[in-house]
Amino acid sequence: MTEHVQGIRIRHRGHAPQVHPTAYVAPTATLVGEVLVGPRARVMYGAVLDAEGSRIEVGEATVICENAVLRGSAAVGDQPVLVGDHVFVGPHATLLGCTVERCVYVATGATVLQRARLGAGSVVAVGALVHARTVLPDEYFVPPNTVALDAPVRLLAPGDAGLAQAVGKVGFAQVAFGVDAERTDRISRYEHVAEVRVAEFGTHADDEVLNLG
Repeated sequence: MTEHVQGIRIRHRGHAPQVHPTAYVAPTATLVGEVLVGPRARVMYGAVLDAEGSRIEVGEATVICENAVLRGSAAVGDQPVLVGDHVFVGPHATLLGCTVERCVYVATGATVLQRARLGAGSVVAVGALVHARTVLPDEYFVPPNTVALDAPVRLLAPGDAGLAQAVGKVGFAQVAFGVDAERTDRISRYEHVAEVRVAEFGTHADDEVLNLG
């Protein structure tokens, strides 16, 4: 019997991923940098767990489904992705620099942004967005295709007239990229955003692929 290859593991900034012996990581999943996959966790096909200059922790019996993306960052302070035990992260979901407590359900195509915190037993339904710095109480439900903002949390629908103003007050550009949220020159703003990620992602030039799945 051929030994199972536990994903594509890449040493980044001197850190190599660690996978518990009882975990399963699909051959086409990619683990980059300081990634810790806990006991009986499952990381499925095409998932990308990229710690960048921070870290990613996946708890016991947690499931990361196909093509999900978990990304840490140290571009603007330390922003790890910390995922507790018995969490379900659905296909094509995205978790960026956030904390997910135990027994949370993040559905297909949902997104959780930097410094958000999902309380134990909370649900982020299909296509929903939990914005930066938002805190979901325990067992809170974010309905499909809605936006959750702030602490205490409030919900807005995509067509809500106040959505653009509410999102503007979150200060996402500052949290994620260190860009002054008051800027009105979008060209300058997104030039800065690109430069932040160019610098951060440029460090991958020295990566070492430890195995091939």
